[in-house]
Amino acid sequence: MGQSIRWRVIAINTFLIFHLLAIACWCAPFNALPFAVCRTLVAPYFNFVGLFQAWDMFAPGPKHRNSYLEAEVLYNDGSTDYWNFPRLDRTGLGERYLRERYRKFEEVLVQDRYSDMWPDVARYVARQVVTKTKRPEMIMLILNWSDLGEDSKGNLIDSPWQSRVFYRYRVEPDDLN
Repeated sequence: MGQSIRWRVIAINTFLIFHLLAIACWCAPFNALPFAVCRTLVAPYFNFVGLFQAWDMFAPGPKHRNSYLEAEVLYNDGSTDYWNFPRLDRTGLGERYLRERYRKFEEVLVQDRYSDMWPDVARYVARQVVTKTKRPEMIMLILNWSDLGEDSKGNLIDSPWQSRVFYRYRVEPDDLN
């Protein structure tokens, strides 16, 4: 085995071992010190490549909110329209499985600490809706949500839907290329 091939094998094995250990530490549902240290070390990398996993979907504190994103588009001719982000609750099981990462993207996108991503998302929407006759001038990203609760009998109930514009973006001509 040549020296070059030996180094490639070592690099690939190191990469695989790192990922297996990092994923095991990240996904373990407890906070012992070695796991917490490992999570702290790999968090920037996992967040960057989309491998993060939160256990807040499960007990003891599951999420108590239904939500979805949409964008209101204001066109140069004065008209408005809405562009819907994918809604997994309106897809079949196969597509829902394939787009599960999108659900996580949508959950974190609205957080202020990820506001750096908002202009890119707005530009993406603008490129989706531009036509030969209508050019988007403003994109407003909107969070819609309904909190879940329980009635006196323990039945799950929805609160009325609420909406909030969390970002406004003025579209520049260069954004549409």
